[in-house]
Amino acid sequence: MPSHQASMQLSVIIVNYNVRYFLEQALLSVRKASAGLAVEVWVVDNNSVDQSVEMVLEKFPEVRLIANRDNPGFAIANNQAIRRSTGQYVLLLNPDTVVEEDTFARCIAFMDAHPRAGGLGVRMIDGGGNYLPESKRGFPSPWVAFCKATGLAALFPRSPRFNRYYMGWLSPEANHPVEVLAGAFMLLRREVLDEIGLLDEAFFMYGEDIDLSYRIVKAGYQNYYLADTTIIHYKGESTKKGSLNYVRAFYQAMIIFARKHFQAEKAKVFILMLQAAIYLQAAAALLRSAVQRLAWPLADALLLYGGLVVLKYFWAEYYYKDVHYFQPNILYVNFPLYTAIWIGMVFLGGGYDRPLVLRRLVGGLLFGSLLLAAVYGLLDQTYRSSRAIIVLGTGWAVLSTGLARLLSHFLQYRNLDLGRERLRRLVIAGSAAETQRALQLLQQAEVYKNIIGRVGVEPVESTADDLLGNIDQLEEVVNIYRIDEIIFCSKDVSAQHIMQWMTRLGPRVLFKILPEESLSIIGSQSKAHNGELYTIDIRFQITTPINRRYKRMTDLAAALLLTTLLPLLVLVVKNPLGLLRNLVAVAWGRRSWVGYVASATEGLPPLKPGVLTPLQGVTLGHPAPATLHRLNFLYAKDYQPGDDWELLLKNIRLLGN
Repeated sequence: MPSHQASMQLSVIIVNYNVRYFLEQALLSVRKASAGLAVEVWVVDNNSVDQSVEMVLEKFPEVRLIANRDNPGFAIANNQAIRRSTGQYVLLLNPDTVVEEDTFARCIAFMDAHPRAGGLGVRMIDGGGNYLPESKRGFPSPWVAFCKATGLAALFPRSPRFNRYYMGWLSPEANHPVEVLAGAFMLLRREVLDEIGLLDEAFFMYGEDIDLSYRIVKAGYQNYYLADTTIIHYKGESTKKGSLNYVRAFYQAMIIFARKHFQAEKAKVFILMLQAAIYLQAAAALLRSAVQRLAWPLADALLLYGGLVVLKYFWAEYYYKDVHYFQPNILYVNFPLYTAIWIGMVFLGGGYDRPLVLRRLVGGLLFGSLLLAAVYGLLDQTYRSSRAIIVLGTGWAVLSTGLARLLSHFLQYRNLDLGRERLRRLVIAGSAAETQRALQLLQQAEVYKNIIGRVGVEPVESTADDLLGNIDQLEEVVNIYRIDEIIFCSKDVSAQHIMQWMTRLGPRVLFKILPEESLSIIGSQSKAHNGELYTIDIRFQITTPINRRYKRMTDLAAALLLTTLLPLLVLVVKNPLGLLRNLVAVAWGRRSWVGYVASATEGLPPLKPGVLTPLQGVTLGHPAPATLHRLNFLYAKDYQPGDDWELLLKNIRLLGN
């Protein structure tokens, strides 16, 4: 790598991919931390579709932007900016971070005082104020990987033998030499990069920080952990941590590292362990996902089947005066069939979508009973048990599943308003003006909270109806009013003070930040949860789980109907062979009957290619691109299943397109 004549103290490089709101907050904090220093800021956007690029151009004219037309990965994107940057130090910073006002000054001072320091990491906390142990790590090895994968590291968190991965014996509150720096905040000396080279582009997203840290130490330099400053890392926002894709990508990166740096025999053992860990963690992730998704359906199935068994004995004794009246096959043919139909109709009707809504549950069960009545007439006489069982079972299904949800909801939220969580008790820490802005944003975003009042930020403020106290009294306010959530206005409360309060109050309170001049309120409670965003941006109805499901059901139902009418349609459709191809494509999920106009989809939720488009419902000559985009936009924003049926009925002749 060629030598640079540094004209800047620091080059901050942020690689962004579809986390616009977190990026905005990160850049605002970087702007404050750069005051009084010679700092250049680079943003490399890896082909985001959430208007990240437009946001940077509009709100941060000082930022040097590289907008890629594809997603080349984390390492390549960072290298793009490093090669063009001029800072004496290079900081690789995640877009889902917030730095303190003096973070850059403290880090530069530390590096200046330690000339053999090649890289520097800092103390990181998550969005709930919890310390992130990956702030300091050791190099991976077969033993380190074994301890982490088997849980020994978690069982003995302070052991240098068992928890070398997180170097758990070193205090998070003190500065230390460490081995591995976290890629979320990785301050590098330019001279060292000139000597050892840039990020290895064989790594796509994970592992490049470990590889670079290893090469720094191997070249004779030292990596350090600096506890004197703290950053928030909304861990998992730019890369969702619990997914199978993450598990596979992370361990594949470790395999690349092992093959690159370990001797053949050691690498072979390490790779075998990593591959085993991939399968174990993938299985665990699938199991967790299955439990979360199937908890209510399984509980309902047990309730429904158990109730039917009890009803069988009751009706046989009460009506037929013979407890053995029903044939044994009712237990393993009829009742499983009834239960499956009820559960299936509840699922299709959105009865398992969050939040749980009693109306959807009851609607699904009643529709299921109608379907059961139709199926009953088609069954062989041997399997026609009793219509009364279906009627009684319907009553039991509605009563038992409804009461189960009400009980679960009451135990969790202490109210019987199913579908509505207990309103969080909220305070806003900020000036009167910023507090008013926060309240307006919450109202516009249709976010409902039990707003208790405001915590002032001035040493002395005049008494106001909504003023609960001063920022120094925040802990007392939280305890007295049993506060669940705090919104900090970053225009009035420094990032340093926000992080101090987050650490002090801990995960018992939810934390959000309203960045200065932003239209979004941002937070993330822990690395295990996705971030929570209050914003006034457009919500697309087509992205809701129930509408996605309805759209797929519409595609399949229409395909079935069209197949039965195929002999007639051959005489009507312009391209019969095309219709046959479309029937197969829609049935296999490769196409949808209705999709976007293909040339105008920027910034819209993804959909399968459509046979028809909203353009078919409009009479236009040669519409402009903006008009086409608007048609797509309105289709996604206001989607209703009836829209697809209407377009299908009006454009039957075009179904061979």
